[in-house]
Amino acid sequence: MIRTAEEKDLQKIKNLTEACASAMQNKNIFQWNEHYPSLERLALDIQKQELYVKETNAEIEGIIVLTSFMDDEYLPVKWLTKSVNNLYIHRLATNPEKWGSGTGKELMDFAEGFAREHNFESVRLDTFSQNKRNQKFYEARGYKKLEDIYFPKQSRHPFHCYELLL
Repeated sequence: MIRTAEEKDLQKIKNLTEACASAMQNKNIFQWNEHYPSLERLALDIQKQELYVKETNAEIEGIIVLTSFMDDEYLPVKWLTKSVNNLYIHRLATNPEKWGSGTGKELMDFAEGFAREHNFESVRLDTFSQNKRNQKFYEARGYKKLEDIYFPKQSRHPFHCYELLL
């Protein structure tokens, strides 16, 4: 079941993101660190009702943030559509013990369905340039790779922006 996250989920969500960060670092993917995603950021996502969890038997298996707000880092990107009616995906994370089980696909199916249901023109996201698996995942779903942006607190490496036209 995918549902809106609640305040009571915050620590479980933080534990999940920390497990993801550690598992990625073990694969030499330094995408997340002690600065990101912060407990405060996740709490704000919950407060804004933009964070969704995939839960099975009271266990949070994955999270995704869906928002219509465009971060300033995205302003210089030459997107495929006008920046007026777009859904942005952030902080997709799944339990690393279950990587490859389809949880990420389920969360992305949910996000794209949400976007269509709410009449967004496109779905936008970014992924770490050193995370080749994620790039293949999004490209296989029809996302078009655009320009790069940088998040210096996360990495010196760029993040690739992607957009899916609906």
